Amino acid sequence: MRARLRTLVATTLAALTVVALTACAAIPTGGGVRTGQSVKDEAISGFELRPDRPVAGADQTAILRGFVAAGTGAQDDYGTAREFLAKGFAEKWNPRRGVTVLQGSGAIERVADRELTYTLTASATVDADGEYTQAVRPTTSTLTFQFVREDGEWRIAYAPDGIILTPVSFESQFQQHALYFFDPTYRYLVPDERWFLARSSTSTRIASALLAGPSDWLKGAVVSAFPEGTQLSLNAVTIENGSALVDLSSDALRASNDDRVRMREQLTRSLASVASVSSVSITNEGAPFAVPEQQGTQARLNPDVDPRPLVDHDDEVGYATTNGRVAGLGGDTSTTIASLDPRSFSLSASGTVAAVGNASGVVVVRGRDALRIDATQGLVPPTLDDLGFVWVGQGGDTGRVTAYGLGGDPHPIATTLPLGNLVSFQVSRDSTRALALIETSDGPALYVMAIVRSGDRTPTGLGSPVRVQAATGDAVGAAWVNDSDVVSVGQTDTGPEVVRSTVGGQSTTLPKPDGTAVSVTGGSGGSVLLRMSDGTVLQSTGGRWDTTGVTADVLGTQR
Repeated sequence: MRARLRTLVATTLAALTVVALTACAAIPTGGGVRTGQSVKDEAISGFELRPDRPVAGADQTAILRGFVAAGTGAQDDYGTAREFLAKGFAEKWNPRRGVTVLQGSGAIERVADRELTYTLTASATVDADGEYTQAVRPTTSTLTFQFVREDGEWRIAYAPDGIILTPVSFESQFQQHALYFFDPTYRYLVPDERWFLARSSTSTRIASALLAGPSDWLKGAVVSAFPEGTQLSLNAVTIENGSALVDLSSDALRASNDDRVRMREQLTRSLASVASVSSVSITNEGAPFAVPEQQGTQARLNPDVDPRPLVDHDDEVGYATTNGRVAGLGGDTSTTIASLDPRSFSLSASGTVAAVGNASGVVVVRGRDALRIDATQGLVPPTLDDLGFVWVGQGGDTGRVTAYGLGGDPHPIATTLPLGNLVSFQVSRDSTRALALIETSDGPALYVMAIVRSGDRTPTGLGSPVRVQAATGDAVGAAWVNDSDVVSVGQTDTGPEVVRSTVGGQSTTLPKPDGTAVSVTGGSGGSVLLRMSDGTVLQSTGGRWDTTGVTADVLGTQR
């Protein structure tokens, strides 16, 4: 893991962060960089907050509150905030080291004649690389500020790096952007969510972060087409008539023709979230950079599933329609699954392979053929990946899962998940990440991990778990909704709590439906499907719950 700059604010932000996501995505300051236009943080909307400047005669407390409030003013490199700082310290303070999103208001206390503390509770943090971490539980931290008199006025002689923002200020100034990398087969694009200031320099920061590589937690699961060491040659991405000009260092010349196409695809997808960008043009230190035309199929972005719920109802297995009918799967697969009395099942994207969980273990189904691969008791619902492996976890063991080949060959995989009861384990549709829901002594906990594979795509490990917000109550299950969002369900006394979370982003609690939830899965178009204890299947797309008209004994998972 890349070392972070070890300053007080880094320590403070780490204390506020439940799980730290780290990667280096700063604008390059070394290497073969040519002189170009300077990067300016001008507001892209024309609207800027203008915080108040220091008031003559203000005491230390007022100066501290003014300094914190001035974090809303990014213009002129946080020029207003620097006016609250002593002359010798103003240039040393680094506001870009991180952001703390404040929950409630901070409390100021005096600890010495010229020293105050600011105690706060964070709801989230964003590090210097734009990686957002939501605090699963509120975490309190205390920052220290020192003061000095200059020309008869109090000024701050020491302050931690970084800024503090209220949730409203944060959401008005920062925007979420996905950097895109490839799965190792180059069949899928995988998002790595980041948050950057909503300024004209956003395209530069996106491109620079993309070149720096994926977040540490994703390493080993995704790859980049850019040759190692590639940087921006110009220190800014310029945009003219909707075209983003990305000038790369000479390292880019080592890329093969295939990789050049992929480089353009990564940049195009990653910069698509910038409203002013409609296309991308690549140059190499000011010279043309040849990129062949796309040959073959592009990598898939956010793979979707059949809009019909996949169910087992009255011994009929297939896609359910609102008229109560079930459209069976091909090749006798439906009949074979139904004969196994499934409690859960997962269907491959091709529809030709299924992993079935029942009272006696896990069975792989291919047409009429059924192969039992695990007969252990207490298994969680199995999950398929797109590379020919069935993942099986045991409820009482969070330290290990097993990836079985379709022929039954086992590949034990160690995890670093905390102790608890494993409730569900599911692989993402692009086969690069796994989602684990655990019932712990402190309640439900939800984690995302990178899947590491060998050269032949056999799973060999799981990366460090990244915690995301989970629903409270008795853990029911969790599922991938799309390539960046996950959902978790917990049953409470007042009904099912359903929380939808973006990996590397924010969480939303959906309205509670009536009744008792027994399973959840991701549907088409980013929808959530919830099976209730009476067999009815509900669907949520924009927040509310709608009845699908479908009844299921088992709600299957599509890939």
